Amino acid sequence: MAIDKNKIVSVTYELRVGNKLDGEIVEVSTNENPLTFPFGTGMLLPKFESALTEKEVGDSFEIEINAKDGYGEIDENMVVNIPKTAFEINGEIDYDMISVGNTIPMMSTSGHPMNGIILEIEDDDVIMDFNHPLAGQDLFFTGNVIEIRDMTEDEFSHSCDSEEGCGNCGCDHKH
Repeated sequence: MAIDKNKIVSVTYELRVGNKLDGEIVEVSTNENPLTFPFGTGMLLPKFESALTEKEVGDSFEIEINAKDGYGEIDENMVVNIPKTAFEINGEIDYDMISVGNTIPMMSTSGHPMNGIILEIEDDDVIMDFNHPLAGQDLFFTGNVIEIRDMTEDEFSHSCDSEEGCGNCGCDHKH
């Protein structure tokens, strides 16, 4: 069975950044803990999914994705000053939470969840970077396809939860 839309795919991989051969390993997925996902639903980087199309169980892969096609280039507008008062709990600033290097879950002004890394703490502000941690990095995946199976009806309905049909997998089911 080949990888195609509406299949559940499991892969193992090693992700390096910076250089294909000796770049820093930033993520590893093993046989014991593979990456398992519904293929063709837009949950993963498009270039990653595209490179896996038609692969079969036992096939290996090498995928190179440049920063622009991965998590984008670093956007300086995503580095922002947040007033320290935003970190108050019962009128007290939580200094255990705000330390350089911590990743803090926040909400955008439109209510979307986003994570920010604390870069610096000033007298009145906390400087946070809301770029994806892999923004600006070229990505190099090497791995193996370990399982391909059909989606169950339950998995299919969860991957297509729009009233109009999901538009990603080509279905027109209404849920």
